[in-house]
Amino acid sequence: MKTPQAQARLTAGLVATVVFLTAIAPLATDMYVPAFPQVAGELSTTATQVQLTLTTFFVAMALGQLIGGPVSDQRGRRTPLLAALLAMTAASIVCALAPTIAVMTIARLVQGFAGGWAMVIGRAIIVDVATGNQLVRVLNVVAAVGGIAPIVGPLLGGLILQLSHWRVSFWLVAVLGLAMTLATLVAVPESLPPERRHAGGLRSFRTAGRIVLANREYVGYLMVTGAAMGALFAYVATSAFVLQSMNGLSPIAYSIDFAANALGMTLAALIAARLAGRVSTRKLILTGQLAALTAGIAMLTGALWFETPLLLALICFFVLMTAQGLMIPNGGALASAAVPEHPGTGSAVHGFVHWVTAGTIAPIAGLGGEHTAVPMAALITTGAAVSMIGLRVSATPKPTERTAGQPTGQ
Repeated sequence: MKTPQAQARLTAGLVATVVFLTAIAPLATDMYVPAFPQVAGELSTTATQVQLTLTTFFVAMALGQLIGGPVSDQRGRRTPLLAALLAMTAASIVCALAPTIAVMTIARLVQGFAGGWAMVIGRAIIVDVATGNQLVRVLNVVAAVGGIAPIVGPLLGGLILQLSHWRVSFWLVAVLGLAMTLATLVAVPESLPPERRHAGGLRSFRTAGRIVLANREYVGYLMVTGAAMGALFAYVATSAFVLQSMNGLSPIAYSIDFAANALGMTLAALIAARLAGRVSTRKLILTGQLAALTAGIAMLTGALWFETPLLLALICFFVLMTAQGLMIPNGGALASAAVPEHPGTGSAVHGFVHWVTAGTIAPIAGLGGEHTAVPMAALITTGAAVSMIGLRVSATPKPTERTAGQPTGQ
């Protein structure tokens, strides 16, 4: 019997294509976020309804990841991946042509589901063809390069708004979807041969999911990252209104600030990676949580009593986003380490919780309309506090902890 490595080799083209796939979510979202005020005006709708398109996208992406992995374990990787990319491309075209916010919301749901499906299969392909240190290196490359997309996305979105129309951003996502489809056809072979597939599917996933969710340490780190994700997307959903509608920034200036904040998060994650094994990972997480909590309290104070001055908002947003680089990657790594016997299930549940949280928080952050930052600031503060509770929950009563020689360390 041939191994998956004999069936499909790890090539530069395959890795580049998977990196390309990881850009789906940030590009489909971050290019669109700077246009929120324009979308609300053109489609004659409210800020909350525009933010609801984020909710549908993120919840659908969570479901796509949760379902796509088990289905590809049964059906193979390549065909489901191609189908997802074509569906995402078609949904992007509908978004570009949407005459109403209702049509936009439905199209974003399909776009998110297909995008999440494609992302989880892309990661599964890497796991199929790489092992050991090679797998760790490749996944680190995918994560590092994928971190560029949240920086480039808002800049592209702001540039598009300056030169053209917000609908062009969805046409661009559609073109990228076609490019991903072609890259998959050329560079991605079937990595899961029939003899390695299994019929367990979603039923096996449910069984493993119950085991994972019974692990207190895993659930604690899931709270750490899920609550941090909620704070992050309170910012994503509302920052355009805070900085543009309330403080008069232009779309391109907002996009530059958004990109700078994403860069802060990426640099914090890289610094944390360099400190792995030398500084306790839990201490790095706690540092991020304290910074995020401070930013949330400062933002809430400014929103309640000082009408959210621009300088305060810029500083708080940068501190918040930089803190995420310490909280989310490290919390995710420790969550995975807590359930080594079920890595796929742990990853799927982790992704599902993240995107459901993001989708739930987005419209709540906009409940006050586009001229107040109070709901957003309250959510950021609450998210940081709940994340700290999660870190406490994850502290198991065992007297021994992981050693510094392990990949993540505590």
